Amino acid sequence: MSNVVSLIRRPTLRLNPADDVVIAARPLPAGSRIDAESVTCAQAIPAGHKLAVRAVARGNPVRRYNQIIGFATQDIAPGDHVHTHNLAFEMFERDYAVGVDLKPVTPPAQPASFMGIVRADGRVATRNYIGVVSTVNCSASVSRQVAAHFTPERLAEFPNVDGVVPITHSSGCGMDSAGEGIDILRKTIAG
Repeated sequence: MSNVVSLIRRPTLRLNPADDVVIAARPLPAGSRIDAESVTCAQAIPAGHKLAVRAVARGNPVRRYNQIIGFATQDIAPGDHVHTHNLAFEMFERDYAVGVDLKPVTPPAQPASFMGIVRADGRVATRNYIGVVSTVNCSASVSRQVAAHFTPERLAEFPNVDGVVPITHSSGCGMDSAGEGIDILRKTIAG
């Protein structure tokens, strides 16, 4: 999950090391410095648009995904916005040689796995339970009654929910408001 978060925080996305452009992950104001690419935006770059990271001379191809996506209609400098105003489609020879840059893939020593279940139809999943947590002992019976209300018949409307369980304890009411007992209780309830 942390990889996803760090990817979203990056201002640009590079699709292939050989690309002449990167994609703006969010709007980039003119003057924005993209340290990972050693380039500064010469103009504002809208989210999803291309930012040149290499100089491309007029008439030369522009690459994204390491594929030609068009030809520069004018000189493009690093930091320029690359779009229809300076990129055009042209006919060119295409060699669709398959597998020319094939790299062998080494299987992992330990296959990826998770602590899930195999459903009757062969799909795998995790169990999805709703926990009804009592914050104090006084509400434990209410937590139990709420959980008991959700019988298998009532849960039939919710195929993604495997059950509702009460999570109760015998502390809370009348506890000292400071100390190890209340600290453990608060941490447990917080998850």
